[in-house]
Amino acid sequence: MLAVLSVVSVSSGHAVFAQAHEPAAPQHAAPAAAGAQPPAAHADAEHGSEHPVRDVIARLLNFGILVGALVYFLKTPIAGYLAARSAQIRQDLVTAAETRKAATAHLEEIHQKLAALPAELASLKTRGEEDVRAEKVRIAQAAAGERDRLVEQTRREIDMRLRMARRELTEHAAALAVRVARDRIARTITPEDQLRLVDRYSSQLQEAR
Repeated sequence: MLAVLSVVSVSSGHAVFAQAHEPAAPQHAAPAAAGAQPPAAHADAEHGSEHPVRDVIARLLNFGILVGALVYFLKTPIAGYLAARSAQIRQDLVTAAETRKAATAHLEEIHQKLAALPAELASLKTRGEEDVRAEKVRIAQAAAGERDRLVEQTRREIDMRLRMARRELTEHAAALAVRVARDRIARTITPEDQLRLVDRYSSQLQEAR
């Protein structure tokens, strides 16, 4: 900023210098006629038409100095900014290309999955139906096995109860027969028969020895 101000000051100095060295316009003592121009206006007209080329050259020189100073002082920052901006743009382009490539691959994968989705749904449906049928068969087999187990268990319980009833019936019949026989013997045997039975039992014991 200081350099720009310096260049502007130099250019202003050149312009003042150019104006200071311009030749003075001739002054007239008095107008020759009533319609003549005033001296100041006549001097301005002569000044505007006397050195127009020098004024243009001075302005161009000042502008060139200003442009040269700006280029000299701003060349390095602008070049660095342009280089950094160019590198950033290249990096952004590379990143955008990679992102686009990844998005394209992901989109292609999604399309493939969508294309394979009906087949997967059909496969899942078929597998579900097979699983349902297999589960029905398993449940039927389990129910049949449980039924057979319950039937076998019931049959064993019935057989056991039947054997117990037969044994109880046999014991009851034997006890009843013994009681009936004892009552009959008690009614029909005489004391002589009792003595005879005791002797027979004693002789059998002696023979056994």
